[in-house]
Amino acid sequence: MALISEKMNEALNEQIKEELESGYLYLSMSFWLQEKAFGNLAHWYYVQAQEEYSHAKKFIDYIIDAGGTIELKELKKPKSDWKTIKEIIDAGLAHEKHITGKIEELWNLMEKLGELQPRSMLTWFIDEQIEEEANAQELIDKYTGFKNDQLFDHHTHRQE
Repeated sequence: MALISEKMNEALNEQIKEELESGYLYLSMSFWLQEKAFGNLAHWYYVQAQEEYSHAKKFIDYIIDAGGTIELKELKKPKSDWKTIKEIIDAGLAHEKHITGKIEELWNLMEKLGELQPRSMLTWFIDEQIEEEANAQELIDKYTGFKNDQLFDHHTHRQE
């Protein structure tokens, strides 16, 4: 017997799509930055993309463990015609806020369905989104203090 309802299974499959699209978006940002010789920022967003893929894997593992079915959805093409670093970092924060909203929708669905099994996983994601938004906001705050994109890139570092 599955520990996951059809509605929750479908919603989590949609979230897998969101996480994979997040990875695509961050790869797009990383590649644009790499092409413009902003290596540190390119690395920052490349690591972010890898993190998003690990988030998708958490949802996949949960569905499988709960006896559900994985259905990979079609991914949309990410934006790639970036103009500035500022545009990228602003888009990063906006995107993380979007994902926070999606996680909150999953929580609300869980409560509506009375399906408590995903609670600990979704709590982890709620906490993770606090960190994700804080990291994105920190990039914006740091950028505001720099007048030179190369100097900003030089001072931007992220561990893998």
